Amino acid sequence: MNNPLAVKQTVQTKSKFHFLKREIIRNKYVYLMLVPVLLFYLIFCYGPMYGILLSFQSGYSPAKGIMGGNWIGFENFTMFFESYNFWRLMGNTLILSVLSLVIGFPAPIILALLLNEVRNRYFKSAVQTVSYLPHFISVVVVVGMLKTFSSLDGGLFNIIRGFFGFEPIMFFTDKDMFRPLYILSNVWQGAGWASILFLAALAGINSQLYEAAKMDGANRWRQLLHITLPGIMPTIVVLLILRMGSIMNADFQKILLMQTAATYETSDVISTFVYRQGMLLGDQAYSTAIGLFNSIINFALLLGANYISRKANETSLW
Repeated sequence: MNNPLAVKQTVQTKSKFHFLKREIIRNKYVYLMLVPVLLFYLIFCYGPMYGILLSFQSGYSPAKGIMGGNWIGFENFTMFFESYNFWRLMGNTLILSVLSLVIGFPAPIILALLLNEVRNRYFKSAVQTVSYLPHFISVVVVVGMLKTFSSLDGGLFNIIRGFFGFEPIMFFTDKDMFRPLYILSNVWQGAGWASILFLAALAGINSQLYEAAKMDGANRWRQLLHITLPGIMPTIVVLLILRMGSIMNADFQKILLMQTAATYETSDVISTFVYRQGMLLGDQAYSTAIGLFNSIINFALLLGANYISRKANETSLW
């Protein structure tokens, strides 16, 4: 005799298959629009993953191809872990990423909350426009602006220091000034644009909740704590999880442009080291191993953050 449970599961599977088939046929043009996006990710994101095989080889040559090197197992990883650069690179990467997260992540949330309290429509629009503009400035231009503002001869930063009685300094050759310049310029450039998501989340909060809170005697602060923040908390959690998945990926382009020989001690991170090893020194296998290690750490942090969030407040990516 047929198992009733197995028969039921088979029927459910066929029903889901027919539903999916009808859905695709009904919205075929919508799904057709996904094809270029899927091709992009397949060609430029998943296709190059074939190259991680270099991590386990030595003596790579473009003439021999990716499979033409000598297989050495995990020796590239071991060599990196035992090198004198390991702890310096890990420390600099974590410090820059964690400080950027601690300082940079709340900035757009605070800006969105402040803008949400503004009642003058014209002033609010002006502030939004001004805060969005830095996002459209190229990183190269931003670094050029920083160099101009920090110059000894008439630089804005040194003029401000002189106003408070401090001696002028060369910001770009001072290793202790690299992190403040990098982090604060990131906040200035990205906070306004990132606040758009939180403003959209704030717009989705039911206005009747605020009216009920006012009737109960709640002031602005209590409305913020008990209505506004809980209302945008799912958005905050999802973005924080995504941010955790790239915490080891410091802004390579900006760091490389800001980096000088005098600031290597605090500015050299994993991505810049991979660039030097792979592009300048030609050791592609070793640099691929370091990049793979960095990606594994990011993936583990993403999984961990998602798991903790799902257990703590039932909000997660999956």
